[in-house]
Amino acid sequence: MDIIASLIASSIRAGTPLLFATLGEIVTERSGVLNLGLEGIMIVGALTGFAVSLLTGNAWIGVLAAGIAGMLIASIHAFFSITLKANQPVTGLMIVLLGTGLTGFLGRNYIGQVAEYIQPINIPILSSLPFVGEAFFQHDPLVYAAMLLTPLIWFILFRTRYGMEIIAVGENPEAADTLGVNVDIIRYTSTLIGGFLAGIAGAYLSLAYAKLWTDGMTAGRGWICLALVIFSGWMPQRAVLGAYLFGGLDVLSFKVQAAGIGVSYHLLRMVPYVVTVIVLLFSVIRKRELFGAPAALGKPYIRGEKQ
Repeated sequence: MDIIASLIASSIRAGTPLLFATLGEIVTERSGVLNLGLEGIMIVGALTGFAVSLLTGNAWIGVLAAGIAGMLIASIHAFFSITLKANQPVTGLMIVLLGTGLTGFLGRNYIGQVAEYIQPINIPILSSLPFVGEAFFQHDPLVYAAMLLTPLIWFILFRTRYGMEIIAVGENPEAADTLGVNVDIIRYTSTLIGGFLAGIAGAYLSLAYAKLWTDGMTAGRGWICLALVIFSGWMPQRAVLGAYLFGGLDVLSFKVQAAGIGVSYHLLRMVPYVVTVIVLLFSVIRKRELFGAPAALGKPYIRGEKQ
């Protein structure tokens, strides 16, 4: 039982950065903006959070700075895709190249440094419970924040006027514009929210999960998050299961290796990414009618032009 509790706890920690970024991308895509630049935004957040934490000695200031850095990078995507009506997938790929190149250059001096990191906290009474205490109640505050953020985003999207406007813009921006909704502002705001959460996801990697900075430390997690958005059907509550499932697959590769099972490490590390490809194929081929994307996703809105 202790092994299972440890595996669950590790899966939750590994899935937390995926959950933050996936929730942010759900908000962004619900407004009709496709941001393929998550990988670039997360790596910028990871470096910014680590650098600011090292400079100030306060990990929480680093997390906030990472979120702001994520917003700034996302604003570049927003400007090109919303204001200039550029091709959104191409702009997203540009963000990935920008983020990985920028952090590879600026992060060289931070390799091997030790910054203040986010300490886990044990929730009184609950953390002492057998099995569930170790599995669910001995994590750092960002884990709990991600869990609470999930129902909050669901509530905002489906139970508030602002959320309804986001969904309307993503489904039919022309109709939303006719009703007085400012399409560009909604899309800008949603993209910046997504960037902020992706930046925090990156900071979690460097300040809570790995607790160090290494070049390319996101290791393709941004692409996994894009698959998780599809896997979740653009629904926040399903993103939790997807994020922890993929986190568990990532952790399992280390657990199997530590157990001495004669399976290639490189083969095990491939598993989450192979599953990502399978999820994408399955979603496109079998689930399109059940888990449909927002109708206007990836389409720039130009007033007066039929979508």
